[in-house]
Amino acid sequence: MPAPELPEAAHADLDSMLSRKFGKEVANYFSGPEPQIPLRPSKLTAPGSPLNRVSFLRTDHTFLSRALKHPTTSFLLFNNLAPLGRDPTKLEYVSYNDVKPLIGEDPYSQTEEELISSYNSARTIPQLLFLGLDESSKSQSKSSSSSTARNTSDNSTFTYNIYAGAPFFALDVTPRGTHTAPANSLISTLQSRGLSFLEGRMHTSLPASTAAIYAQSRALLDWNARNPFCAQCGQPTLSINAGTKRTCPPTDWASLPSATSTSTDAAKPTQRPDCATRKGIHNVCFPRTDPTIIVAVLSADSQRVLLGRQKRWPQYWYSTLAGFVEPAESVEEAVRREVWEESGVLLGRVVIHSTQPWPYPANLMIGCVAQAVGAAPPDSAGSSSSIQRAGERQENGEGENVDARGNRGTKGTPEEIMLKHDPELEDAKWVSLEEVREALRVGTHNLLEGGGMGEGYREGALRLPPRTAIANQLLEAVINGGWNGLGGVKI
Repeated sequence: MPAPELPEAAHADLDSMLSRKFGKEVANYFSGPEPQIPLRPSKLTAPGSPLNRVSFLRTDHTFLSRALKHPTTSFLLFNNLAPLGRDPTKLEYVSYNDVKPLIGEDPYSQTEEELISSYNSARTIPQLLFLGLDESSKSQSKSSSSSTARNTSDNSTFTYNIYAGAPFFALDVTPRGTHTAPANSLISTLQSRGLSFLEGRMHTSLPASTAAIYAQSRALLDWNARNPFCAQCGQPTLSINAGTKRTCPPTDWASLPSATSTSTDAAKPTQRPDCATRKGIHNVCFPRTDPTIIVAVLSADSQRVLLGRQKRWPQYWYSTLAGFVEPAESVEEAVRREVWEESGVLLGRVVIHSTQPWPYPANLMIGCVAQAVGAAPPDSAGSSSSIQRAGERQENGEGENVDARGNRGTKGTPEEIMLKHDPELEDAKWVSLEEVREALRVGTHNLLEGGGMGEGYREGALRLPPRTAIANQLLEAVINGGWNGLGGVKI
């Protein structure tokens, strides 16, 4: 199936000092510009997330109660992190009346303080997230607004104080604990409508606006599911702040403080063991985000790109190098360390290009462009270094001249590839700009969901990630976007 369109960055056509100096901002798949006061109203329809998260309203239960029940509200459902849909390119939303038997009349009828004081770990609470408001519905009818919204004949607009738009929620309907029966009933009802929960490790065929909502929902639902217990004291935790924080309540109305207990309510709440998370300002658990660098590495002469492959990838499939940022490490340090550990190549300048949320489970891909270190400078005596410059020719062991710009890099220079450190890569090599340019044209391949090559692809030629991956965007930047130092942008 064809790759979806990528989102457009916020105010992409706006002229400014920063855009003139560094170029236009880049928005990657799974991300989208936060809706802002539009400079040009027509740009509101650009691809990307249509939702204003209005995060400051997540503790306002009056707002949440009204948003929950509004006729234009859409609920995106997940079963074991599989989203509800009709096919891999289209998700489906349901209404409040559909989910009411599972979530109850109003899960926001109490304040957060009241919910914490009445906490009962014997009761399973379906995980509900408030995602945001689709503000495009303020100025457009439902039929012409974002394609992500649930179809409804009601053209009224939800308003609260100065905020307006169609509310969006996400709900985990996975049957578990005390809500197993109503969850199973809801799933059966949806299946009778011809809907299903789309299995698969990743979903990268969705339209950009839908993908951004899916990514936000999946990442938060996964985090909540992975953190049912307090990391400090081990007691069950409670989801608060509309699903974006978890807290360790001081009391528990269950007669046995266990998340799996099915016993009847106690006469009075049990005082739980003391917990450090209830003291000071760090008294809640926040969603986890793992910063991860991914980098397009140029050779010292800007004529080649460093690519690597893992053993489990399809034949001829290569990508840019990547790795996690460690504690107390800058992005630039992480780029240099990861590239050296995986390939042995030494880097000089590192520049951040763009970022991409990757909800599997909670990565923030920090896309960079970097350049390998060239020949060593003269020593203190002023003589030239014995390390050969990239691009020169040298003799092999048999006295034969060989091209020093081979795909393994010049031996003894910072560009030489050595896989003896981190065994993550099966292979790494330097690839010419022309070969990468041709692969971007006809050889991009969706590793996650299959798909054929472009017209003109020759079997055995280089394969690269699709446009929905930030690796593709980085390679486009260094090949066709002027980030190789040969055109406009210098690094």
